[in-house]
Amino acid sequence: MQFHPDILEVNSNVEILTNAYIEHLILPEKFKNDLLHIALASVHNVDILVSWNFKHIVHYDKIAKFNAVNLEYGFRQIIILSPREVSTYEEN
Repeated sequence: MQFHPDILEVNSNVEILTNAYIEHLILPEKFKNDLLHIALASVHNVDILVSWNFKHIVHYDKIAKFNAVNLEYGFRQIIILSPREVSTYEEN
């Protein structure tokens, strides 16, 4: 599934999951937009989230914590990768 912001809405499940990430101290509330990004993708069953945000999103410890909270709240785990992990380059 590709990310289409116009079809993904912030609903009560997204808000609950975002707040759960804050309560579990994955990131401080001042980074709520990053948490909202993960919650939107999780609630709307996005297959893979690709991000350049290595500090808050594409970070091994953070991914494990996001997925632990997702499972606790009844959502599936999310795959989070960097653009480098999903792109290929052909040699001429």
